[in-house]
Amino acid sequence: MEHVAQRQIDSLLARYSESHVNPTNEVIHFICIPAIVFSLLGMLWAIHPYVAFGTCLISLVYYFSLSVPFAVGMTLFSAAMLWVLTLVPQGMVWQVSLAVFVVAWIGQFIGHKIEGKKPSFFDDLRFLLIGPLFVLGFLYRCLRIAY
Repeated sequence: MEHVAQRQIDSLLARYSESHVNPTNEVIHFICIPAIVFSLLGMLWAIHPYVAFGTCLISLVYYFSLSVPFAVGMTLFSAAMLWVLTLVPQGMVWQVSLAVFVVAWIGQFIGHKIEGKKPSFFDDLRFLLIGPLFVLGFLYRCLRIAY
């Protein structure tokens, strides 16, 4: 019987999922992770829109190395978030982003308190980039999209 090597993305998602099994924690993550991504892009946007755009491109290179379908999904979500940032008055982007960032991280830590496990990124910083794929993976499974 031939042994099929596990893809890196599958391994990373499996490890990430180990500390995200409580349904309440999962719901919190499905709300807070996109909010954190949006707020980070907003803070970078407040520095300069090109900084936010460039950071997206760098992240997408990593996502493409893991999974083309995930990278396409993250491209669409990043583009949508950047578009929303164009609608926020420039003078308010920093304040709105900072407020969303703080509230969303509080939510994340409440979720992990409920879960009874520490956040995955405490062991491996790559999980800060895998969290959005965890959320996107749920959406893909609901829509029956392979990744």
